[in-house]
Amino acid sequence: SDDELRGARRWLNDFNPKSIPESICEVTYSRSSGPGGQNVNKVNSKATLRIALDRLLPLVPPLLRAPLLQDPHVAKKSNDIVIQSDESRKQSENTQSCHAKLFHLVADLGREHIPAETPESKKKRIENLAKEANESRLKEKRYHSSKKASRRG
Repeated sequence: SDDELRGARRWLNDFNPKSIPESICEVTYSRSSGPGGQNVNKVNSKATLRIALDRLLPLVPPLLRAPLLQDPHVAKKSNDIVIQSDESRKQSENTQSCHAKLFHLVADLGREHIPAETPESKKKRIENLAKEANESRLKEKRYHSSKKASRRG
């Protein structure tokens, strides 16, 4: 519906990294492969963020719920979104990276599935094109009619 679409657009405009509270996310740490040399064998620097869909879905508009359920980041058995990061040697940076990935995942889904509003200039242009096409069709019809009428004598 139009109200639902307007609400989703408003939500997408207001959506920011702080819109998803960190308290509903569960972060665990493990040893990673990646940069760090021997450090990765000793320190749990890889961050894994899990967020249950039943906690996330109330925060997003209804238009995004179905695409979110179909996303490849969703673990089908547990119905959680699982995001991992081992880009840095530090736990805190990897945790921030996981939260940023979650934000970008939801924001990209929003941009993909919530259509933008058509600007007034484009609406007017489309109306003018339709009006011109109709006038040209009527002109062609009148011409064709007069051609046939002249044959009747």
